[in-house]
Amino acid sequence: MSKKDAEPQEAEPPPEQTVEQLEAKVAELEDRWKRALAETENLRKRLAKDLATAQEAERRRVTAAWLPIVDNLELALAHADEANPIVTGIKAVRDQALDLLAALGYPRDNETGIGFDPVRHEAVSVMPGGGEPGTVVSVVRPGYGKAQQQLRPAAVVVAGEQQDS
Repeated sequence: MSKKDAEPQEAEPPPEQTVEQLEAKVAELEDRWKRALAETENLRKRLAKDLATAQEAERRRVTAAWLPIVDNLELALAHADEANPIVTGIKAVRDQALDLLAALGYPRDNETGIGFDPVRHEAVSVMPGGGEPGTVVSVVRPGYGKAQQQLRPAAVVVAGEQQDS
């Protein structure tokens, strides 16, 4: 008897079992592939959302850094001689800056005679008898932006109750 005959030979599985195993492996690989595709798509969506959020935050940061410059232009114009032709140029620059702020989604908020809104306004003073209680009498520093997306609230003087002496 030869050595070959003495060793037990491994029995080959029937072809049906091999096909079933291969089909199961294909199904498993297809499932893993579909999951990887879904995960890749979710990652793409999340990164697009994160990028948009980061861009908006950077736009807010840069735009907010320009507000003191716009405020200083306002102060310069408040104390300038209207007849000076340079004042006309400064007004044009200020108007251009305000238009840009509005185009970026941060319109100027300097309305008076409206009700005080703690989301849009920051009360810096109360003027007794200055009008209907709870209304904005004057704007000390304009605000920029809309209620849901605001760079800064408007600093306002609010009308209070009439004080009796």
